[in-house]
Amino acid sequence: MTQEHVHFVDKSAEGETGDASADFETPTLSQPGLLVMDVDSTLIDEEVIDELGEAAGKGEEIADVTERAMRGELEFCDALRARVALLRGLPVSVFDTVHDKLHFTNGALDLIDTLHEHGWKVGVVSGGFHEVVDKLAAEGNIDFWIANRLETEDGKLTGQVLGEIVCKTVKLHALRAWAERLGIPMSQTVAVGDGANDIPMIQAAGLGLAFCAKPKTQLAADDAINTRDLRLVLDYLR
Repeated sequence: MTQEHVHFVDKSAEGETGDASADFETPTLSQPGLLVMDVDSTLIDEEVIDELGEAAGKGEEIADVTERAMRGELEFCDALRARVALLRGLPVSVFDTVHDKLHFTNGALDLIDTLHEHGWKVGVVSGGFHEVVDKLAAEGNIDFWIANRLETEDGKLTGQVLGEIVCKTVKLHALRAWAERLGIPMSQTVAVGDGANDIPMIQAAGLGLAFCAKPKTQLAADDAINTRDLRLVLDYLR
């Protein structure tokens, strides 16, 4: 399968661009490492918030806000609160219904298994919800994960988010904290995502990859994969 390279940043010479053969120390499978990726539209094909919106009869309205946030036109936390507010009144059973509609992206499980075989760890950072991500993490044999949690009352969603929202800064901090906990240098980390709120972690990782991403994210990444096959991440690891 051919891979389309869109943009590559040589971190040893800021401002210069080239291709994946540039003089750039990419992470290696011969040493322990850490891969952190986004969930919606990266680990899985779907956007969970959009699926919840469909269940609430607010699909088009929520999808529009999601798209604008992904392009970086709306601040993520504000966009999430606006979308979650539209879910008020949904029964908590909706999480099981939505989970059953989700699909791991092609190659996702193979990527995770291969990294584990080489002593790597895998984490996911989600602007989505623990009520779904917990199950995906267990099914995907993922080592670390963070996500948002929705408030419920009498078995229904209140339209509020509990605690700190998983925004771009929280994703970045998770990447760094997990690497530090594992004793892994940042040069041995990989970050993969598709949205504007993935940009800080993509830029901080030893290798940052945009996966079928919005233009703004592709421009910020070391390189971009535009084929929906997460096994292609392995092509970058020496």
